[in-house]
Amino acid sequence: MADIETLHSKIVYENKWLRVREDKIRRASGNEGIYGVVEKPDFAIILPIQNDTVFMVEQYRYTIKQRQLELPQGAWEANPDADPIELAKGELEEETGLIADSMEYVGFQYLAYGFCDQGYHIYVAKGLTQGKQKLDEEEEDLRVVPITFTELKEKIISGDIKDASTCNAVGLAMLKGLI
Repeated sequence: MADIETLHSKIVYENKWLRVREDKIRRASGNEGIYGVVEKPDFAIILPIQNDTVFMVEQYRYTIKQRQLELPQGAWEANPDADPIELAKGELEEETGLIADSMEYVGFQYLAYGFCDQGYHIYVAKGLTQGKQKLDEEEEDLRVVPITFTELKEKIISGDIKDASTCNAVGLAMLKGLI
């Protein structure tokens, strides 16, 4: 028997970005309960760096009512099974207008697997050429913010950058010696 068995599953909410599912479950002990799951497609997060400059994006995040600085990132709701490197290249160009000569794979992480099945692929982009942004309507307020790598590390340490995916991507890339 699995640690937790799904007895029944129902969709309680769905839109083009996510689906919320409520599962009736039975634990190995026999105790039953409810588990809420948010289903979202995996995304790519990209650390674009040229010499000592990292190209961040800043946008208003409605859920916390603040503008936040983060690495370019996103998913393709219309094509959730897209090749992760193509997704990363596409998101980089869409959000920043940058085209990379090389995209080095850093790894895969889960965003918050306690309630959500979404994960993300991390890439370091180098050999950057400036092109034109191709923002979605939801990104109309997005700004590209170039900062030095030292500033990026200081902003993570001070807590000015609060996006966990960004902090994780930078940390993992550093630990692997890719930046």
